[in-house]
Amino acid sequence: MQEYTRVWIPDPDEVWRSAEIIKDYKEGDKSLHLKLEDETLYEYPIDLQGNELPFLRNPDILVGENDLTALSYLHEPAVLHNLKVRFLESNHIYTYCGIVLVAINPYEQLPIYEQDVIYAYSGQNMGDMDPHIFAVAEEAYEQMARDEKNQSIIVSGESGAGKTVSAKYAMRFFATVGGSASETNIEAKVLASSPIMEAIGNAKTTRNDNSSRFGKYIQIGFDKRYHIIGANMRTYLLEKSRVVFQAEDERNYHIFYQLCASASLPEFKDLGLTCAEDFFYASQGGDTSINGVDDADDFKKTRHAFTLLGVKESHQTAIFRIIAAILHLGNLEIQAERDGEACSISSEDEHLNNFCGLLGLERSQMQHWLCHRKLVTTAETYVKNMSVQQVVNAKNALAKHIYAQLFNWIVQHINKALHTTVKQHSFIGVLDIYGFETFEVNSFEQFCINYANEKLQQQFNSHVFKLEQEEYVKEGIPWTLIDFYDNQPCIDLIEAKLGILDLLDEECKVPKGTDQNWAQKLYDRHTSSQHFQKPRMSNTSFIVLHFADKVEYQSEGFLEKNRDTVYEEQINILKASKYQMVADLFQDEKDAAPTASMAKGTSKISVRSARPVIKAANKEHKKTVGHQFRNSLHLLMETLNATTPHYVRCIKPNDEKLPFKFDPKRVVQQLRACGVLETIRISAAGFPSRWSYHDFFNRYCVLMKKRDLSKNDKKQICQTLLEDLIKDPDKFQFGRTKIFFRAGQVAYLEKLRADKFRAATIMIQKTVRGWLQRIKYQRLRQAAIVIQRYTRGHLARRLAEHLRRTRAAIIFQKQYRMLQILRAFQRVRNATITIQAFARGMFVRRIYHKILAEHKAIILQKYACGWLARARFHRIRRATIVLQCYYRRMKARQKLKALKIEARSVQHLKKLNIGMENKVVQLQRKIDEQNKEYKLLNEQLSMLTSAHSSEVEKLKKELVQYQQSHRGDGNQLVSLQEEMEHLQLELEKAHDERKVVEDSYVKEKDLLRKRISDLEEENALLKQEKEELNSRILCQSEDEFARNTVEENIQMKKELEEERSRYQNLIKEYSSLEQRYDNLRDEMQAPGHRRNPSNQSSLESDSNYPSISTSETGDTEDVIQQVEEVGMEKAAMDMTLFLKLQKRVRELEQERKKLQTQLEKKEQERKKSQVIEMKTEVTSDREDFAYNSLKRQELESENKKLKNELNELRKAIADQATQNNSSNDIQDSYNLLLNQLKSANEELEVRKEEVLILRSQIMKAAQQKETGKSMEGTSNASWPNSDKHTDQEDAIEAYQGMCETNRKTEDWGYLNEDGELGLAYQGLKQVARLLEAQLQDERREHEEEIEALKNEVDAMREELEKQQQAFLQTLQLSPEALVEFGLQQEITRLTNENLDLKELLEKLEKNEKKLKKQLKIYMKRVQDFEVSQATVPAEERQHERNRQVAVQRKEKDFQGMLEYYKEDEPLLIRNLITDLKPQAVSATVPCLPAYILYMCIRHADYINDDQKVHSLLTSTINGIKKVLRKHNDDFQMTSFWLANTCRLLHCLKQYSGDAGFMTQNTPKQNEHCLKNFDLTEYRQVLSHLSIQIYQQLIKIAEGILQPMIVSAVLENESIQGLSGVKPMGYRNRSSSMADGDSSYNLDAIIRQLNTFHGIMCDQGLDPEIVQQVFKQLFYMINAVALNNLLLRKDVCSWSTGMQLRFNISQLEEWLRGKNLQQSGAAQTLEPLIQAAQLLQLKKKTSEDAEAICSLCTSLTTQQIVKILNLYTPVNEFEERVTVAFIRDIQTHLQERNDPPQLLLDFKHMFPVLFPFNPSSITMDSIHLPASLNLEFLNKV
Repeated sequence: MQEYTRVWIPDPDEVWRSAEIIKDYKEGDKSLHLKLEDETLYEYPIDLQGNELPFLRNPDILVGENDLTALSYLHEPAVLHNLKVRFLESNHIYTYCGIVLVAINPYEQLPIYEQDVIYAYSGQNMGDMDPHIFAVAEEAYEQMARDEKNQSIIVSGESGAGKTVSAKYAMRFFATVGGSASETNIEAKVLASSPIMEAIGNAKTTRNDNSSRFGKYIQIGFDKRYHIIGANMRTYLLEKSRVVFQAEDERNYHIFYQLCASASLPEFKDLGLTCAEDFFYASQGGDTSINGVDDADDFKKTRHAFTLLGVKESHQTAIFRIIAAILHLGNLEIQAERDGEACSISSEDEHLNNFCGLLGLERSQMQHWLCHRKLVTTAETYVKNMSVQQVVNAKNALAKHIYAQLFNWIVQHINKALHTTVKQHSFIGVLDIYGFETFEVNSFEQFCINYANEKLQQQFNSHVFKLEQEEYVKEGIPWTLIDFYDNQPCIDLIEAKLGILDLLDEECKVPKGTDQNWAQKLYDRHTSSQHFQKPRMSNTSFIVLHFADKVEYQSEGFLEKNRDTVYEEQINILKASKYQMVADLFQDEKDAAPTASMAKGTSKISVRSARPVIKAANKEHKKTVGHQFRNSLHLLMETLNATTPHYVRCIKPNDEKLPFKFDPKRVVQQLRACGVLETIRISAAGFPSRWSYHDFFNRYCVLMKKRDLSKNDKKQICQTLLEDLIKDPDKFQFGRTKIFFRAGQVAYLEKLRADKFRAATIMIQKTVRGWLQRIKYQRLRQAAIVIQRYTRGHLARRLAEHLRRTRAAIIFQKQYRMLQILRAFQRVRNATITIQAFARGMFVRRIYHKILAEHKAIILQKYACGWLARARFHRIRRATIVLQCYYRRMKARQKLKALKIEARSVQHLKKLNIGMENKVVQLQRKIDEQNKEYKLLNEQLSMLTSAHSSEVEKLKKELVQYQQSHRGDGNQLVSLQEEMEHLQLELEKAHDERKVVEDSYVKEKDLLRKRISDLEEENALLKQEKEELNSRILCQSEDEFARNTVEENIQMKKELEEERSRYQNLIKEYSSLEQRYDNLRDEMQAPGHRRNPSNQSSLESDSNYPSISTSETGDTEDVIQQVEEVGMEKAAMDMTLFLKLQKRVRELEQERKKLQTQLEKKEQERKKSQVIEMKTEVTSDREDFAYNSLKRQELESENKKLKNELNELRKAIADQATQNNSSNDIQDSYNLLLNQLKSANEELEVRKEEVLILRSQIMKAAQQKETGKSMEGTSNASWPNSDKHTDQEDAIEAYQGMCETNRKTEDWGYLNEDGELGLAYQGLKQVARLLEAQLQDERREHEEEIEALKNEVDAMREELEKQQQAFLQTLQLSPEALVEFGLQQEITRLTNENLDLKELLEKLEKNEKKLKKQLKIYMKRVQDFEVSQATVPAEERQHERNRQVAVQRKEKDFQGMLEYYKEDEPLLIRNLITDLKPQAVSATVPCLPAYILYMCIRHADYINDDQKVHSLLTSTINGIKKVLRKHNDDFQMTSFWLANTCRLLHCLKQYSGDAGFMTQNTPKQNEHCLKNFDLTEYRQVLSHLSIQIYQQLIKIAEGILQPMIVSAVLENESIQGLSGVKPMGYRNRSSSMADGDSSYNLDAIIRQLNTFHGIMCDQGLDPEIVQQVFKQLFYMINAVALNNLLLRKDVCSWSTGMQLRFNISQLEEWLRGKNLQQSGAAQTLEPLIQAAQLLQLKKKTSEDAEAICSLCTSLTTQQIVKILNLYTPVNEFEERVTVAFIRDIQTHLQERNDPPQLLLDFKHMFPVLFPFNPSSITMDSIHLPASLNLEFLNKV
């Protein structure tokens, strides 16, 4: 032993203590110099004779291993230390020790037994996961399934060590993993037996609050599919004495206290129970309650378990009555008589009455026989009184017997409930039996318990030795006999002939046998045995040397307990009970035998009751307790030897039942007793450490030489290395697949490896430190240079500053002095200037006053001189005027005189009379005319006067006559005349008022028109303002509405997700029930459907022929309409649609510009035409009238002519037909004439249209001519009326010319019968004008084209400017941004080109479809015509000849419906669903079966056949379910039918007629909607079916992926050389590992994911569903990997975190490559990512703890703490996570409200959502491939 070696030394308190050697040990030294962990020095003495050195301590890297056999040094202190570290620091209660699972009771409820933990361990190899009771159960289950051999799990340990809990969890695992395939719920019944057995067989002891006071062996039976079919229970050695006696601080069985706690219930009122303290049998231990235990609640669970197991209410009531009767029996008061030799019980004893009443017994007999006994001799029978003590003993014996019988009855009924008639294929047994016990006082119970443990230890030792031997033989290792402890002599001492049990039975048969006599016989017989000793100080005790320890037994009570005596008279009373159940409890064994025999027969090993019903007969005729126990123990050992055992050793860490407290003394004592150390010793005797060649190579390749590593044979490399490193060949052996090492050799190799790493580390540190020092020196030197430079610069700057300051001071002085002198000078100067200013001012003011006086004098002089000058001027002007007047008068007189002379001359008169003659003539003419008129007027006047006079005379005569006849009416006449005059006046007034009103009306009308125009303008402005306000309000409301709707949508989505998850769970349960009742499925009926209330006729709607549009603009408008209807939110999801809209917007913008220019042109033309319209308003009406009359006349004439010609032609044809009736040429001639007539009519129509066009052109030319004249006239400033007259005249002339032309045309028509010649001639005359109009049109079009080209040039110029701006912007970008911008531009360009090509392709396809349809129509017409010509009879031909109008047949297109006959429905389902392979339709339209089914449904709806719809949909759903059941593990088939089911559901929605589902339909698709039926209920059924298929798809995918996840994500070495392999224990070589176990890498998972993705995409599954599938699968990957990480210590290391992070990044990259990053799958990996980061983070300081808490938000507190506890360094240079750091983490995470579970539920399924996804495919475009064999379907 060298210095610094660590060793273990014994310690009285801690058993073993660690120390370090501080001085090398040399052979012969008497002591070792050690240093303890507390730094104290210690000398350890060494026995030179024995040469026993202290045990070596394992390296720290091996401490805390899952398997104790992985330790290099296998001995007691190493085992104890490893268990202590795992229990206290990591809180791991399970540890492997070879084939044994060591379970330490934590005395605290741990979250490691949930359902998800069971699923995590299910299917895993035992060595792959952390130690757990579930791992042992899984190994037993797997070995049973693989080897088809029965298994056993043996759970043993002291009272309070947790045996019952471990057995319970093992059974729970079997019930969960091997759940029954039927509806019997046998697994629930198996679990329900636990609370019953705990209630009647468990009690509180000083060591355990729930101690099992009996042993039990439960056999769980499985069928061939390894589902639980039944169970059977055997019990051993119930502690009956506890019924009547409890030690201090202990309790009776739980059922007594549970019943007392529920005594207040109505059904228990007649039991006469009160609290438990009132009963002697329940209160002897003191406290009757247990902390944290509610007896009343436990009693409810017990009753529920009874009910679940099928125990009747009457039997339950009887059980509770018997238990209550036992309590009353314990409270009987016994009264002594005659000095105690006799006794009696009062007849008024309440408890006696209750006891007899509850059991249905006769009170008097029970009262008598409780105090008396019967003695039977050969001669007579005596009745003898019993003493008080004898009565008490008899009463206690009766109570124990009643309880034991009841216990056995309950066990039998539990077995009956768990029994099954199905043949049992195999079973797994769980043995929950007491461990080795030793107390201060040990009695008969402890002897039997230790005897059973001796037998189990012997079986354990032989099994361990057998496994070791098999391992050596399998690997070809030469083995020698290993010496191990054989306890057969001790067993022989107990059970052999004349052994302890035989002598005890013999003494029991002796009439007066005593315990002392029996002990003396033991001394005499077995004193020479090495396992038997006699105590020195006692003659009634004996000592047995067991394998665990020596135990001293007190012989008092052995005989009594072995006899188990009950008086026959009392049993007979119980047999006579009036309650049948009480009487049945005490029947003889022979009566109960047939019942017991019925429980056998199904198991391979016969099942017998381990505790037979005791015959209530004389003690001479019954078996003793010891004999029964020995027989049952032999039966148990036979069963265990016939099975493969698995061992669980439960350890009690302390006697105080404190959580996570470790008492080394108690633990070592139990380790020795349970055989764990014996296992260690056997393993250490051989080759305990075992490595595979691959793991050894990976771990110790650093010790190999470079030339060895170049070899390819790893086995040879390992052999060479070991031969070089370990010189003793006995220290290792090479097997076929493994290397075997002796104890300590792995530690030696670890030391060499650590030394190699340490040397390399030192070299690295040396180099790095040298480099760091050099860097530091260079940094210091550089810093010194910089400091010097800055210092010198500072000094220079300071000197410069001094010089600068000195110069500045001089300048300041100079300036200051100058300033002082300057200020003095300025003061003097200012004073001088002030004096001068005042003086000069005085002088100037004097001069100013002088000048002012002179100026005023001058003004006075000026005015005076002016007045004088003006006065003189006036005088001179008046004189001048006078002179002029005189002179001018003289001149005028002279001129007048000359004019008078001239006027008297003749020439002047002639000039004056030149124009007078004409005027005279004119005046003469006027006078003559006036005279003539005057004469005419006079004549007329004379005529009028004569007529008037005659009339006056007549009137006078009449007046006279009238006066004479009506003298009295004179006044009336006068009044009438006056009235007449008055009326005339009023009429004149009315005319005047009318004129006034008309004037006012005109004015008001003008005002109103003006007002209306103003109002219209104001209304237009208001409308514009309203639209602006509405747009603003709409924007604001849309923003608010968007925010509100987003919040409401988020809340509704959450509620919808929760509701959907609950709903889909119900559907999942429904599917499981549907599978269970598969045989009744055919009888189930699908829900009905109801008739649509619509009255529309499908015949009418289908008779319409759809039009085919090939307009590109129309398609774009449809797209725009779809965007407007669906909303921008959905439109934004389609990039193609968005780019189409963008392109359409650009086109519309160009069209808008064109229209704007055209509008401007039109506006100019309108302004010009306003002038023309004012000229042509008058002529337009006449022209229209002329044109209409012309057209009407032409049409009438043409109509007459045509009628005449048609009648003549028909007459000719009819005559010809009657003459040549029998000839074969009739039909041909008739057809020829019809064709001629048709062609003539067509030509006539053409000619008419030409004539009308020519005449209209003539009219237009005339109008244009006139408008040209009017345009010329518009150049004048005024528009004279003469122009209007001219226009009217021209229009009249044009009208007359047209009428004349019409007349000429009529004349020509008369000359030419057909009239065509005249019309053609007249048309040719107007050709010139027509050509002129066409030339003008072409010129106008040419101008428009020039304008369009100009617009295009402008657009190109704008585009060029935009490109130049973009180019300038790109020049300013960085290279990376430039590349990205270029890519974006290129993508945009390619996208636009692609869209253009796509639109062109769509247009060509539409044209092609149109032409194909037309071709089909014409072909069909031709075929029909040929058929009709060949098949029409003669009479029909004659009828056709006589018809005047021929009706042609119009063919119908394919309407997207398929017709089939009712009897072809099974064939349709078989060909389209049942027998269809996905490969058959892989090259067709995705989801073709769904479209075909919908077209069949649509035809059934078309013909209004509800039975056909119902039958087809029901058969379809059942067919799909049948296919899915048949292919329940085929991913491709399941995905195929999920896609088709969803597509059929979408079709039923899309074509349902519901407006909400038809927003994206084309008009063609709207024609394919259902008309008569509402299939909403079937849509619901299809939705349910889709959810079931989706769940099956996920189940299949998870089943494929799950075996790959752990190996590929956690174990696979993606980064080579990163991970290191630690020494593994026996469990990594467990038999649970199947041969040829293959591992997976991450590429395998990615390939599988690619396969899934390709299948779903190829089959047309909706992208939203594909995203949900991968989100679910990635969640499963995350959950399985994280759960495995949380349950495996070997993968919780820094290197695994690095590997894990790399693997996750690969999965994320795959998601991005498949464009699935929006699916939420990456977010499901967040817990696994944080776990990987947690493994890589630093874990030392509080700052590290805060960083971990802030980072790991997706992990729960338990998960974080678990990972930190599991964190294991791969190399010894890494540091472990300290307990203080973990406590710090827990403190930081206290505020979190995390869920309590540790593991994720990998079976959790997210709610699935099937969004509505309408199809763009129309039904009439679908083609049926011939491979489907659907020829019986007819297209409609």
